[in-house]
Formats: sequence, C-alpha cells, structure tokens
Amino acid sequence: MLIEEKLLNYWIENFYGYGSWKARFWFVGYEESGGDAPEEVAEKINYLYTTGATSSGPTLCDIRELYQQVAFRIDGPRAKKFTTFHDHRFGQQATLHGAWKNLIAFVHGYQARELPDLLTYQQHSFAAPSAQTEALIQLYPLPAHNHAWYYAWLDLPQLPFLKSRTLYQDYLYPTRIRTILENTRAYKPEVVLMYGMENINGLKESICQFFPSATFKMVKAIKQHIPQHHRADVNGTTLLLTTQIPALRHNRIESGFDWHAFGELVKGG
Repeated sequence: MLIEEKLLNYWIENFYGYGSWKARFWFVGYEESGGDAPEEVAEKINYLYTTGATSSGPTLCDIRELYQQVAFRIDGPRAKKFTTFHDHRFGQQATLHGAWKNLIAFVHGYQARELPDLLTYQQHSFAAPSAQTEALIQLYPLPAHNHAWYYAWLDLPQLPFLKSRTLYQDYLYPTRIRTILENTRAYKPEVVLMYGMENINGLKESICQFFPSATFKMVKAIKQHIPQHHRADVNGTTLLLTTQIPALRHNRIESGFDWHAFGELVKGG
C-alpha cells in the first residue's frame, strides 16, 4: 500500500490525536507512535482522509475506530492472537499498554479514586470521545520512533521538510504548539500533561508567550515516586511539562514512577 502525498499532507495538517477536545485531562505526547511499516502509516492516513476530507482543522480521532483499520503486523506468538491494532488494545484478549496504564493511574490519583481494573478500563473507557475524560494528543503527527526517520526516503517534492526529522519539527512546531494552546484556552481542560518532551525550555517559552500570566515552578523528582516536572496554573488549567514518559525505560523498574501518586500531588497543588 502506497503512502499518497495528498493524504499524508492532510494527516500532517489535521491529525492531533485521539479522544475529545472537551476531555478533562489532556495527555500530550511527543509524537504518534508506530510507523515501522509504510502500510501502517497508509492505513492511518487513509482512515483520517476518508472520514474527514470534507472538513479541515485540528482533529481528534476515535482511537477504537481508527485502530480497527490498522492491521497488526508484529511477528511472534502474538501474531495469531490479533488481527488489528483494535484487537491488540481493545479486544477480548487485549494487552495492557505500558504507558496508558500509568495515565489511567494519574487520572484516578487526581480524582482521589482507587485504581480500577486497568485492562478493563483501557478496553472500554480510556480516551473514548463520549466519556470526555482523557484525550491523547500528539505534539508531532507522524507515526515515528526516535531511533529512525523513515520519511526521508519518500519521493514527495511538495513536502521537502520531510527530508529530515529536524526540518520536519522546525517546520511544524510553531503551528502545532499554537493550536494546542489555542484549544487549551478555548476548551479549558483541568490538566494538560505534556510528557516525554525533549524541549522543555522551548515549550515554556511558547506557553509564556501565549499566556503572559503563566509562571512555571519546577518540582524535583522523588526517585521511583514523582517525576521531575514544571507546573503552571493558567485560567483554571494546570499545565505540566516533563521529560519523563509514563512507562518503564528499557523495562527497568527503577526507571518508573508512581503516576497515581503524581496525580494526587498535582491535585493537591
């Protein structure tokens, strides 16, 4: 399946993640995950164009609908269990996502609620647009991994910024961060947690330019308990920036944090 320039450009300009802009908690990741197989990218961008080409603007998709359109291509024992991404994360034999479980824990800690069965919550409630609880938003839209940039090999002369990750990020950052901040002002989520961020100082500068009253304070990490983060409270929204991701790095337990306790801390101010 080929990646078509028109559809890819539509994705870049309009895809912002999953859920609802009306959600109480926005989790802003650095970039959309995946992208190892061009077929996966094509299936994602085809879905968005097919469902939204009559309109344009910052779009949050229904993750369950989109994942039904993306084939599961991972080899090994799991290959026979799952047909689609939807099966893998939301089906009867779904696998708990290593990061989503901690985002779920954060929400419940913030709300002073006990943890639910994490897998059941993931399958039925997490980032569901109708629930308006969590939104999964991406600072950068293309499915990608830090260790590789596959888009440099695409023959797309109308999208020259794809020739390198740096060009791509420099080109998209001003528009993407402004759109996220404009929607923050419009929808007033309770919490916007930007995690796994590589450019904390740049983000703080952008936020303070957009919200002149914003004042950040840095909260130091407590090992295996609370991640280091920067916090500002603006117009009823708590903005949080951290380099940490809500998952174990290289599957090492010592690299993790208690995200339920993190949510409790944020709520307590």
